[in-house]
Amino acid sequence: VQISDNWPGYSLDLFTYPQHYYGDLEYVLIPHGIIVDRTERLAKDIMQDIGDNDIVVLCVLKGGYKFCADLVEHIKNLSRNSERFISMKVDFVRLKSYHNDQSMQDMQIMGGDDLSKLTGKVSFLCFLLILFFMFCKDIVGTGRTMKVLLNNIEKCKPKMIKVASLLVKRTTQPDGYRPDYYGFEIPDLFVVGYALDYNEHFRDLNHICVINDHGKAKYRV
Repeated sequence: VQISDNWPGYSLDLFTYPQHYYGDLEYVLIPHGIIVDRTERLAKDIMQDIGDNDIVVLCVLKGGYKFCADLVEHIKNLSRNSERFISMKVDFVRLKSYHNDQSMQDMQIMGGDDLSKLTGKVSFLCFLLILFFMFCKDIVGTGRTMKVLLNNIEKCKPKMIKVASLLVKRTTQPDGYRPDYYGFEIPDLFVVGYALDYNEHFRDLNHICVINDHGKAKYRV
């Protein structure tokens, strides 16, 4: 689903959201209900592609946890109501860079079980690329962080690796990373909500919204 650059969004008056964010948001870019429906569609696409394989869902924290939880729940529901049962294991990792966020060599993968357990498995990465744009614009433009993470996983020789992302930000970079599955392609906007934060605020916002200048100043550190 592509959201155009001139899309005006939805008025905040049409929705409910935490009162402590009143005055901090510009508009609703993607309402929660549309996120849920689109995630269910992604779950169906994934189910069709994986066949009878068991899968390991590797969620990249922190911004990926909400999308991961909803996507896994949809896959579980589809599995229950089908003739084939998909066994899933969910694990979590965090990515951290030292000295220079744009350097692949400095990135550290923290958490998660021994990645060697992925050998022979089908691995889906529930990954919100948009999260990293908030810290380093270069990451979304070149896909360096994803390449480092995927290289580490590929060393374990899983049967298949697929990447699922709720959001992809449009970029003019020719080598920008594109996941195998994604929910929405959005303009070059700073968005919050649905586990995406601004200095750890707005994770409790269900809708994906555009933060305004007042909100940025209010929660700036």
